Amino acid sequence: MTRSHPLLYEINTRCWLRRLARQQRRPVTLADVPAAEFDRWRRLGFTHLWLMGVWAAGPRAQHKALAALRQRLHYSEVLPDWQPEDVPGSPFAIGDYKVPHALGGEAGLAQFRAALHARGLKLLLDFVPNHLGLDHRWLSERPDLFVRSPEPRPGAFRRQTRLGPCWLAHGKDPYFPPWTDTAQLDYRRPATRAAMTALLRGLAHQCDGVRCDMAMLLLNDVFRRTWDSFPCSEPAPDSEFWGQAIPTVKDAFPDFLFLAEAYWGLEPRLQELGFDYAYDKVLYDKLVARDAAGAQRHLLDLPPRVLAAGAHFLENHDEPRIASLLSPAEHGAAALVILGLPGLRFLHQGQLSGAQIRVPVQLARRPAEPAQPAIEALYERLLTTLPGTAVGRGEGKLPVPRAAWPENPTARSFILAQWQAGPPDFDLVAVNLARHRSQCYAPLDLPGLAACQWLLDDLLSRERYLRDGPDLLRQGLYLDLPAHGVCLFHAQPAGE
Repeated sequence: MTRSHPLLYEINTRCWLRRLARQQRRPVTLADVPAAEFDRWRRLGFTHLWLMGVWAAGPRAQHKALAALRQRLHYSEVLPDWQPEDVPGSPFAIGDYKVPHALGGEAGLAQFRAALHARGLKLLLDFVPNHLGLDHRWLSERPDLFVRSPEPRPGAFRRQTRLGPCWLAHGKDPYFPPWTDTAQLDYRRPATRAAMTALLRGLAHQCDGVRCDMAMLLLNDVFRRTWDSFPCSEPAPDSEFWGQAIPTVKDAFPDFLFLAEAYWGLEPRLQELGFDYAYDKVLYDKLVARDAAGAQRHLLDLPPRVLAAGAHFLENHDEPRIASLLSPAEHGAAALVILGLPGLRFLHQGQLSGAQIRVPVQLARRPAEPAQPAIEALYERLLTTLPGTAVGRGEGKLPVPRAAWPENPTARSFILAQWQAGPPDFDLVAVNLARHRSQCYAPLDLPGLAACQWLLDDLLSRERYLRDGPDLLRQGLYLDLPAHGVCLFHAQPAGE
């Protein structure tokens, strides 16, 4: 059975609604987003929308976001005329899993989701499992759910609770300072696991999937190493949180999608625990570093099931804008790589117009940037061409490029992806990531390949080629591409 490979679009909800309000010259919430927005997403082939930052923060989170000098300097660098009302706080310091009235409330979210469904799209929302914001009621009502100490400790803050005064730990990643606008949940405690599983099940009534922030922090060994300095009286759990929570949700919502933000080589473990997709940060790093051979080696070394469960991206709210890092030609080649691979393909608001300024997530307004026509044309061409192919909707595999002749190493610069939805036709993505012209043979693995001649139409250049099937079977398709050259071939038997 062939697998559908999602095409996800991340939107910074607060900044996006502010921009729409300026364009429409009226307040805009999720309840009254112009139909043209939905129609554009559908036309470009997106299957899922991720509304990043839809949940409420709170006054304490906002205070922290305004008080940090380093953050204030960053706001001024990005948005010189910012005002305090432009800083509602981090969307990852969640004060309540409710949609603020200013964004449309729960009813507005339901209307937005219905509008997506009417056009065949699905909705992803944030789930931040590691911690909660300082404004969340559980800090007072259920302090037993958090990592805590009866006495002062580094990285903790004093809070008066129903248990009396205690020191609650701020949320953290073991390699970075704590996030001081958050409180760390304690996954060594069964009560915490039960409460967060119930919360997750509640979210599944409001959306079609969740992007789980820093999902690997909840793995038992990672959590233990991070929080050994805060002893817990309860016995260590013998099962993984995700291995229990994901099946619980999927029992009630079988098609609910789980996307993990994940690093440190832990992606396969999270996939095994039930995540449908996990970030492929290694590929991102190779593409940004212009490491063509490393990108090829990474992809070819992945087991097919891990590749097909990867989330492939060039930017997101945590990373620099890709248009600020790569030239337009490099950008185009890298974009076809991530769009042409099996797995979840992942684009970010502003990426399609060549935005170059990364906006801190604490800001609810972003600066106006002129669109780059070459980048807009690139994504328009790619995103309107791909839906007419088997890419993302058929069976995809990665052929191993072969040297065009002895002592020619440039085959190591190619990324190839072969797709077939219904025989005999097939599609081939070919990208030369190098800064120089490169050659290779693309081996093809298809039944009946040698039985006829083949017409190969490059859908991106409108060039057409005729090739003999026996030659394609014996040696593959010869490719000679310029620096950062790309091809998207649709192949069909000649005469059809």
